[in-house]
Amino acid sequence: MSQPKLAVVGGRTWGHMHLRALSQFARDGHGELAALVDLDTDILEQRAVEFGMATYSDLEAMLDEVQPDGVTIATPDHLHRDIAVTCLERGIHVLVEKPMDVTVDGCRQMIRSADDNGCLLQVDFMKRKDPYHVDLEQRIRNGQLGDVQYGYSWMEDRIEVPRDWLPAWVSSSDPAWFLGVHVFDLIRWLVRSDVTAVSASASTGKLVSIGIDTYDAVQVKLVFDSGASFAVDVAWHLPDANEAVVNQGVKVVGKEGWMIVDSQDRGARGCLSGPVGAAVGTESRSDGASMFTPNLGLFLQRTDLWNNPVYAGYGIESIQDFAFNVSFLTNGGAIDELGSYPSGRDGLEATKITTAVHDSIEQGGALVHLERD
Repeated sequence: MSQPKLAVVGGRTWGHMHLRALSQFARDGHGELAALVDLDTDILEQRAVEFGMATYSDLEAMLDEVQPDGVTIATPDHLHRDIAVTCLERGIHVLVEKPMDVTVDGCRQMIRSADDNGCLLQVDFMKRKDPYHVDLEQRIRNGQLGDVQYGYSWMEDRIEVPRDWLPAWVSSSDPAWFLGVHVFDLIRWLVRSDVTAVSASASTGKLVSIGIDTYDAVQVKLVFDSGASFAVDVAWHLPDANEAVVNQGVKVVGKEGWMIVDSQDRGARGCLSGPVGAAVGTESRSDGASMFTPNLGLFLQRTDLWNNPVYAGYGIESIQDFAFNVSFLTNGGAIDELGSYPSGRDGLEATKITTAVHDSIEQGGALVHLERD
C-alpha cells in the first residue's frame, strides 16, 4: 500500500495544529509529513526541531523537490486561493482552512482547478467532527427533533485572538470571516439546507480603541430554503480575564423537540495559578490565579509508553480526515467513492453567506438574497 507524502503551508497558530495532526498520522504508519513552507525563518526552525520535516520559504521550490501528494493550507485567509490553485494545477490534493477564500469568485476558481485536474479540494470545517455536534446531527437525521424550525448559535473569542494571534492581518478579517464561517457551515450541515437570505449588523469600538480597525461583533439572521431560520452572534473582543478562549454553542429547535450543545463548558473548570496552557495561540494570563475551562474535545495531548506525544480531538481528526482521503486516492480510489467530507462547494456556500453578511451590514441590515450556483 502506497503511503501519501504530505506538506503544510503556514506553520503559525493553526498551522501548528496541522503539523501535530499530520505528524501523528505519520507516527501511526499511515504516511509521511514531508515539508513545511513558511516565510518566517524562526517558525521554520522551531517546527523543524519539534517535527523533523524539511522546511522551505518558497512554495514552488517545495513542490518541485518534495512532490507531495497532498498539501494543507493554514495561511492568512486572503492567501488561500493562490496557494491552493498552484497546488491543484500540479495535480496535488488540497485541504484549505476556512474560509476557503474571501471572495465568491476565488472559491469558484479553486473548485474549477480541482475539477479540471481531478483533485480533492477539502475545507477544514472542524466543527463537523465535534462529537457533540455529530450526536446532534444524528438526532436530527433520526427525527428526534422533528423538522428544524429555528435555532441560535454563538461563538465569542477573547480579545487575545485578534490582538495577539493575527497582528499582521487582523484588519483584513473580522468576526464573520474568522468565526462566522465555522457557524454558518455547522448550521448548513445540521439543517441539510442552503441559506437563501441574510440580514446582519455589526458593533465596533473596543478593537478600534486599541488600534485594530475591525468589527468587535457581528449579529446575523440566516433564512434557509427549508423554512428554518437561525440567529448567530460572533465576537472577538471578550476581556482577557474571560475564563475560556472561546465561548461557543448551538441551540436547535424542531417541531418535536430541541437540543442545546454548549461546546465550551464540557464539565471541567478551575481556578489555576501560572500559565494554564492552550492548544493554539497564546496564553498570557500568568500573573496570579485565573479561571479556566479547557476544551479537551478540541485538542488533547498526552504521551505514549515511549514518551512520544499523542494528539487527539476534533481539531486533529478533521485534518487527519483529509490525510486518510489522500491515502485512499493515491491507492487507486476515486473522489466520488469518498465518504462525506467538507467540499469545495461547502466552502463556496460559507463564503457566499459571509459575503452577504457584509453586504447587509453595509446596507444597514437589509435582507440580502443569495444567488444559487
